[in-house]
Amino acid sequence: MHSEKNSVVAIFDTHEQAEAAVRELQKSGVDMKKLSIVGKDFHTEENVVGYYTTGDRMAYWGKLGAFWGGFWGLMFGSAFFWVPGVGQLLVGGPLVMWIVGALEGAALTGGVSALGAGLFSIGIPKDSVLQYETEVKNAKLLLVYHGSTEEVTSAKDILDRTDASSATYHGESIAVGA
Repeated sequence: MHSEKNSVVAIFDTHEQAEAAVRELQKSGVDMKKLSIVGKDFHTEENVVGYYTTGDRMAYWGKLGAFWGGFWGLMFGSAFFWVPGVGQLLVGGPLVMWIVGALEGAALTGGVSALGAGLFSIGIPKDSVLQYETEVKNAKLLLVYHGSTEEVTSAKDILDRTDASSATYHGESIAVGA
């Protein structure tokens, strides 16, 4: 599926922090097509929630519609999933394809959701996958950047300067050449 197993996963407590980090990555020139965002929009009891896509454009409405809408233009692919045990999940970026691939390939490994299977498929260890699923259940946002060792290292350096509660590199040893 993916030859490279290099990713950085950053956890954010608020939508504003995640949005600021995305702006920093964009300003620094990282390839936005390699960035994914995952989060819940659970504050929707009193609002209509929906999304639609026309070509590569997606619109979303709900309490955080403006927040999510800003990402759809930047990212490649977007989806709304209902994940048992997690609830409604919004995903933008290539992680959508990894989740769909995991679902289609029935690659769900014991104890992880579709989100977890998507993360696991790009080389994120199962113990970290379980932690990230818990963070999302607890209304945190994940930014996932996947690419070459150099790209991921650069993205991690940028994310380390943001308000992320953590930014963790997963992948091949930086000393190992491709």
